[in-house]
Amino acid sequence: EVLVHDGKHIHKQEYTRGQALGPLAVVGDTDITGTVVTFMPDSEIFETLEFDFEVLLTRVREQAFLNKGVRFVLEDKRGEGRIEDMKYDGGIMEFVRFINRNKTPLHENVIYIEEEKDNVIVEIAMQYNDSYAETIVSFANNINTTEGGTHETGFKAALTRILNDYGKSHGLIKDSDKNLSGEDAREGLVAVISVKVTEAQFEGQTKTKLGNSEVRGLTEAVMGEELAAFLEENPSVARTIIDKAM
Repeated sequence: EVLVHDGKHIHKQEYTRGQALGPLAVVGDTDITGTVVTFMPDSEIFETLEFDFEVLLTRVREQAFLNKGVRFVLEDKRGEGRIEDMKYDGGIMEFVRFINRNKTPLHENVIYIEEEKDNVIVEIAMQYNDSYAETIVSFANNINTTEGGTHETGFKAALTRILNDYGKSHGLIKDSDKNLSGEDAREGLVAVISVKVTEAQFEGQTKTKLGNSEVRGLTEAVMGEELAAFLEENPSVARTIIDKAM
């Protein structure tokens, strides 16, 4: 089924497999604009045609967090039906709160960083909790980079360096103490990293690892400026984070 809107009319035509596309039919006046895509999975290609609502909900919710202020509605019309309406004006800050919803945060406000450098947009939200696990979720052009990549590498390197520099310069880490390791710096951390790159290069077997070499330096630079400033302006939060790492 194909629907096309030309600014005044919606044209609709149904096709079967192998049928050539014919002229579009005018179905009436409407003020509705946008695009409708209708599809059915092919049993000759897919092993199962069952749609898992929870899997779809996780993916759509991610997109709602990543595109702040945009409303996403997911509806299941099977059986008793179910509908989820999602719109997050706080974007990835709300994503971090969602991940931390069953944990105890060590500081109330989510640390948020957003900056554009050399046509790359870097957006980071982070908050520590009282657990010892780290949760880092990263995206490149809204694609979940489950294997990480240069944006994650830059984030991790900058975080460790910044916490060590702050701790030593403010006497929280003594000269006789060892520097915090990366694992120390990320204990109890929940972070969401989202970068927008003009020409993203994905690596790995499933193309879920960002390979753009320049993104590491840009992410480190943004973190170096913004997180260092945040720690200076919020010494009580800085002490809490470093005490946790120590």
